[in-house]
Formats: sequence, C-alpha cells, structure tokens
Amino acid sequence: MPYPKAMVEPMRKELTRLGVKELTTPDEVDTAFEAAEDETLLLVINSVCGCAAGSARPAVARALKAGPTPDHEVTVFAGQDLEATDHVREAYLPGIPPSSPFMALFRNGQPVYVIERKHIEGREPGAIGADLIEAFEAYCTDEAPPSDAPNRPSLDSPSTDGGLPSTFQSIG
Repeated sequence: MPYPKAMVEPMRKELTRLGVKELTTPDEVDTAFEAAEDETLLLVINSVCGCAAGSARPAVARALKAGPTPDHEVTVFAGQDLEATDHVREAYLPGIPPSSPFMALFRNGQPVYVIERKHIEGREPGAIGADLIEAFEAYCTDEAPPSDAPNRPSLDSPSTDGGLPSTFQSIG
C-alpha cells in the first residue's frame, strides 16, 4: 500500500523544484529512458526516510547547481509510485538489489555510477554531492570518460558503510 499522497508531496517538491522530472508510471519510465538513450540521465529513487531528507535530496540539489550536469534528471518515489519504481529496478537496474534512497547515473542507456542507500546513510549532503559532481564531471561531457572514472562513491571509513562491498559492478 502506498504512502498517502499528501504526506510525500513536500518530499517530491524538493526534487521537482530543481527541474527533476517525476515518473509515476512504467510508461513514463520507459519514455524517459528512451529519450535519454544516447545521452546522460540521473535517476533518483526518492524515499520518505530520514537519510533521503537529510542527505540524498540536499546532495542532489548541490550537485545540480554545480556543473556539468546530466542531460536528463528523473525521479520515482519508492513507497508511492510502486509500479514505476518496480519497473525502473527490473528493467534498468537488473542485478542491483532494491535500495532507497538511491541514485544512478546512466550514459548511453547504461548505468555507469551508482549511489546506494549504504553510501548515503550517515554521510553529509556535501560529501554525497561531491560524489555526484565527480561522476557528472567524468560522464556528463561530450568526451569519453577517463579510464579511472568512478562507478560508485569511495568510502574510506568502514563506519560509513559497514565495510560492505557495493552490489554494483561496473559495466566496463
């Protein structure tokens, strides 16, 4: 059962006021990904949790104000847009366990950089925003990404991620 619409509306607006497009149906998800097939796209899986409010959404805001930025920015809301969220996970993030909040940068239709919940919890928005900016600088240009382009945040301290390896594996 989805969260009440009135409850999540302010959380949605934190991203939509930045120009991030909401996708509420599987068809909208497919249309957005098709439109970005040869470009870059930032996907944010939004959430009601405290780490979404205190870290993830503010980090996205900081990164989008920096530059360069993706050609497209979209969001689905876990716990509200159930079918859209399930579809984006199944169709565009196969093999990556569900996580929210969650961010993925796609280039030419493929995920190239992923920030899972474990990369968000307990971290400051500035640090997460810096992770996104680094990914945008590597992937959101007309040039080929550098050979050492990141595919996820580098977390030096085991206390920030429990020492767990990322579930995302670079495409290559």
